[in-house]
Amino acid sequence: MSGFKGLQLYNTLTKTKEDFIPEDETNVRMYVCGPTVYDFAHIGNARPVIVFDVLFRLLRHLYGEEHVAYARNITDVDDKINKRAAEEGISIRELTETTARQFHEDVAALGCLEPTVEPRATEHIPEMIAMMKVLIEKGHAYAAEGHVLFHTPSMPDYGKLARRSLDEMKAGARVEVAPYKKDPTDFVLWKPSTGDEPGWESPWGHGRPGWHLECSAMSEKHLGKTFDIHGGGIDLVFPHHENEVAQSRCAHGTDVMARYWMHNGFLMVEGEKMSKSLGNFITIHDLLTTETFGDYAWPGQVIRYAMLMTHYRQPIDWTVSKLEEASTDLNHFKTFADPDEEDDTPTPEFLAALCGDLNTPAAIAELRTLLAAARGEAHSVAEKAARPGGYTLDFDAPSASKSLARNLRFLGVKLEKHDVNWVQKQARARRQIDESSIKRLADARLEARKQKNWAEADRIRDELAGKGSLLKDVKDPETGELRTEWEVAR
Repeated sequence: MSGFKGLQLYNTLTKTKEDFIPEDETNVRMYVCGPTVYDFAHIGNARPVIVFDVLFRLLRHLYGEEHVAYARNITDVDDKINKRAAEEGISIRELTETTARQFHEDVAALGCLEPTVEPRATEHIPEMIAMMKVLIEKGHAYAAEGHVLFHTPSMPDYGKLARRSLDEMKAGARVEVAPYKKDPTDFVLWKPSTGDEPGWESPWGHGRPGWHLECSAMSEKHLGKTFDIHGGGIDLVFPHHENEVAQSRCAHGTDVMARYWMHNGFLMVEGEKMSKSLGNFITIHDLLTTETFGDYAWPGQVIRYAMLMTHYRQPIDWTVSKLEEASTDLNHFKTFADPDEEDDTPTPEFLAALCGDLNTPAAIAELRTLLAAARGEAHSVAEKAARPGGYTLDFDAPSASKSLARNLRFLGVKLEKHDVNWVQKQARARRQIDESSIKRLADARLEARKQKNWAEADRIRDELAGKGSLLKDVKDPETGELRTEWEVAR
């Protein structure tokens, strides 16, 4: 048994925070579910990518870069991919290659390291077929009408990860009802392919794998029959991760698949669930390049930092104000962080925060403490300059500025500065409206009030308020007529 190095992680399997002790500290292994490449990755997909990138950095610091393996897969065979390719009139390969390339560009802009290995499902079909053969031989799977299915009652503790019993699943789970199933909760490992659907030859006919099987086969090949950490979003606990556990444990005869299961919380957008029907579906690419959220594009480092302001296990409400706060924070940090510091060794206090189940809010609190200290140091050693700009900073002496820089680098934040007043400028541009337009709308509202069209008057008032213009109705002291005054937020 390896020694404990201070890292504690919350384990979904046991519902407790545990000391992290790897099977082999010379070969620490982590698997995280990656994208299904049929569309641009949305902002919810960015959360696990960023969270587990921080954990990857932390594990490499604790155990050494050469002793940590991080596998993040790409699902490039899936019914969603088939449907999208058909809709766009392009080949499946063209769709998956284009989408995967865009995913890589987007996550690189978020400051994420490349994983150690990035297996693709289509490159692991032989491993999947081999695993199905073993499961059938051991009585955990069966072939029926060109399908291969996992028989859930063959595993006594199926449902342990999600803490669901088979009876509960039969009563409430959304499972495919098919006559060839022995049990309603049995799930597909292999299914037949027809027409233009992608497929491979197998002992059960021309077909393609089920989603759950892909991750079991890829994780075994690259990390082993058992490994240390399996991560992903909380929405994957059931059925995806539960079914991975079933396949892997029953095929290999092991007590566990991964010893620690980690899941990040849900993401909301401005207080609502993200969905295309609500018009608040946001891709990483849109955030980085277009004016679709907050009326302007956001730097990748701002998106990364904003994501880390909330603890990974907690739900996060993705708002414009959160991004503005993140941008302001980063500008303050970069003003006083040593720009020439190349070391990314974290300070003990910063490291301790991250070792407490990736407590990034506590780590950010340490950054703010260092910021205050760095400001004090800068003022004590600076000489007032004749030119605008305040002080000339001497970064050779202060220690807090170096520590601040090292911690930011460790967190994956670049020290290159963006415009200090960027957020304020953009916010003002978003709110401002010229006075002639205000007067026109205010007059229209006043006329609506005279006509007792209260709904229209309220609508105009709300429109102006949304643009930062506050209205006040007053009576003229001489004529007694009602008039409207306004104030523009600056």
